[in-house]
Amino acid sequence: MINLMAERAALRKLLRQKRQALSATEQQSASVQLEQQLIQLPQIQAAKTIAVYLANDGEIDLTRFCHWCWHHDKQLCLPVLHPFSKHHLLFLNYQPNSPMHRNRFGIFEPELAAPQVVPLEQLDTILLPLVGFDGDANRLGMGGGFYDRTLAHWQLQRHVNAALIGVAHDCQQVPELPIASWDVPLDIIVTPSTYHRAL
Repeated sequence: MINLMAERAALRKLLRQKRQALSATEQQSASVQLEQQLIQLPQIQAAKTIAVYLANDGEIDLTRFCHWCWHHDKQLCLPVLHPFSKHHLLFLNYQPNSPMHRNRFGIFEPELAAPQVVPLEQLDTILLPLVGFDGDANRLGMGGGFYDRTLAHWQLQRHVNAALIGVAHDCQQVPELPIASWDVPLDIIVTPSTYHRAL
């Protein structure tokens, strides 16, 4: 277990540096290409309610995709740090005019308001960021376990057509990831250039 954690920590450091090293032009180009990849997915076209994220720490930017969703009458949600359940997330309705604030990690999130909370079981598709991935659609996250803890419950109750989609820059791929027992499996990983489906 100690070796596994050390290997994952070393990979996180390397891959975060890779995505942080991308220029503004490279980031913008990746965002444009990713939007085109995402909107072709049947899971995205069929989804009514989609959870997204706001890019941080060099993550690939979903802003263009969010505008496409609003234009096509899809409800968007953003993750918010759960106020009571440590290391868990809530998902709140997200509109262009949603009141926002920075959470303790410096990431913008909607201001918590009970009427804006969207129950997990209502999410058709969840797009989540990652630090690294491999060709079998395994995901390495930031290490806090927020998505893994939250989505372990969603995996049990999601409807048959719901999808869990990881998104990343192409440079974040590695030949093989060291997998941990708590990693929630993804259905597909989308990059600006290609798709990686789970086995």
